[in-house]
Amino acid sequence: MNKEWIKVVVASFFEVLWVIGLKHANDFWTWAGTAVAIFISFYLMIMAGRKLPVGTVYAVFVGLGTAGTVLSEILIFGEPFKVEKVLLILFLLAGVVGLKLVTSDNVQEGDES
Repeated sequence: MNKEWIKVVVASFFEVLWVIGLKHANDFWTWAGTAVAIFISFYLMIMAGRKLPVGTVYAVFVGLGTAGTVLSEILIFGEPFKVEKVLLILFLLAGVVGLKLVTSDNVQEGDES
């Protein structure tokens, strides 16, 4: 996995943080942390999209973010565990992995700003 895909995975992690922040932030510092997480996640996704196919980057970003958000709600915040929900998340992750596998890792040389 090259560094551009690592950026997508890290961006997805920060996406989970800001989605949690949107639901649970209640003071200046938690809102500030949410804003920082939004900035980092979109910055990394945009940087990866400069060299990788944008559609695939976005699909992987959203898929990993969705899976991470649902799992964090179950594991951290006490959302009820439902087998159907977990199976659908696994199905989603299979699609994300499939997209990654069929997408070329050839990094396109671009204009570095």
